[in-house]
Amino acid sequence: MGDLFAWIFSFFILIALLVLVVYQLMCLADLEFDYINPYDSASRINKVVLPEFITQGVLCLFYSLTGHWFMSLLCGPYLYYNVRLYQRRQHLIDVTEIFNLLNWEKKQRLFKLGYLIFLLFLSIFWYSDQRKAAAYMYLLLSFLRPLE
Repeated sequence: MGDLFAWIFSFFILIALLVLVVYQLMCLADLEFDYINPYDSASRINKVVLPEFITQGVLCLFYSLTGHWFMSLLCGPYLYYNVRLYQRRQHLIDVTEIFNLLNWEKKQRLFKLGYLIFLLFLSIFWYSDQRKAAAYMYLLLSFLRPLE
């Protein structure tokens, strides 16, 4: 039962990360199509950057603490990239440079989106494989029980 709760928690964390990255992409798209001014777009994106980093760090730590080493290793490069951006102080969008870096920022977030979707699919298959393994174990035990 604990594994089910671990899967549900990680699933909702991944969905939250997807929502944050899609929100950032929508803000950049609104800026590109001139629906919003650069100051508002940068401030909206900068408000959700640190929560995205913290949420992703919590997910990686959660995978490590629950013993899901493969998923923790897959979260590692994304966590390393976020920590490196934060240490270099490149995690926030500068209002004066937003138009010059618009394509780079969109590509960066599209890559993050693809990576998170990949992790989400792995998480879904991880749970379904565990359910199959548990079902097979239950069948095996049910066949062995009458032999006793």
